[in-house]
Amino acid sequence: MSALFTSGHVVDLILIVMAIEAAWLLTRRSRSGRAQMQIIDVALAFLPGVCLLLALRVALTDGPWPWVALAVTASFPFHLLDLARRRAR
Repeated sequence: MSALFTSGHVVDLILIVMAIEAAWLLTRRSRSGRAQMQIIDVALAFLPGVCLLLALRVALTDGPWPWVALAVTASFPFHLLDLARRRAR
């Protein structure tokens, strides 16, 4: 179990589950019969978490700290865009 974390593969598994969830959200219909979610909505909902998970993966595998900082920093604008888009609706 320790190797799963030190290799960063635990993050890979989480990203796979998130990709499956995103695909499910894009293909499902609501109970009211409305169309599925737009790809931009799903992307903006998932991208901040994906960036943070990538930062975690770099940190777990003893990657260079600037990559961790870059991934964490990249999550913030995606988060702000998601909030702005949700507020506009």
